[in-house]
Amino acid sequence: MESSLKYVIIPIFLILILSEVVWSVVQKKGVYHPKETLSNIFIMLVNQLLKPLVVFWNFKVFAWVAGFQFFSLPDKGWVYIVAVVFVDFLFYWQHRLSHEVKFLWTLHNVHHSSPWMNFTTAFRINWLGGFLSPLFYLPAILLGFSAEQVTFFLIINLVFQFLMHTEAIGKIPLLEGWINTPSAHRVHHGSNDVYLDKNYGGVLLIWDRLFGTYQPETEKVVYGVTTGFRGHNPVKAVFGPVIQYFRGEFHREKELRK
Repeated sequence: MESSLKYVIIPIFLILILSEVVWSVVQKKGVYHPKETLSNIFIMLVNQLLKPLVVFWNFKVFAWVAGFQFFSLPDKGWVYIVAVVFVDFLFYWQHRLSHEVKFLWTLHNVHHSSPWMNFTTAFRINWLGGFLSPLFYLPAILLGFSAEQVTFFLIINLVFQFLMHTEAIGKIPLLEGWINTPSAHRVHHGSNDVYLDKNYGGVLLIWDRLFGTYQPETEKVVYGVTTGFRGHNPVKAVFGPVIQYFRGEFHREKELRK
């Protein structure tokens, strides 16, 4: 399923990126930086090289846990809908813990470390993250969802999250605070005090409302992390926080503001 979708998704991503570049130049927004864009693309390419290994690992983990399922759910359309909602709930907690647990934040940090917000920012995914990710979705497998149904959501989430990384789209009336939007996700990437650790939802923001982490966009967003910009070197961006962690030099954003 994923291999066939990429032939549709990749051209769409390229068109959107080029359109955003034109918009940024014409409107003088400055949302792209050449070195940072190349860094984002390099990180994405390495993730693509690792993808076969990550997919193999994911399905191995899911298949092993499936042997302990309490029951199995049918391969029906309504089950996929339920899977999207339930796995989105699990994504919320994966995402939240990736910010609140220091070691997990060392892996997620690279996604937030860029001072620029554009579609290529979505490519800043830690190379090791994919090997930990399936552990957060094991409850869905135990409750009877198949690996295919969980993966279906993760593909939807991947595409949807890409669309959230832009300044070209303003607030969307009626949807704000209920479904993830570019405005809500800009808040999530903000290093402003009021924006730290907010808006974790993948597709739905009802989880943020339920657990008190929702924050609307109320002031200009300052992107990046409070620990400072690491530069354009993608290797340093990915592994720098991990190395600092084992040296005892790594801190979460709020720890620096106490």
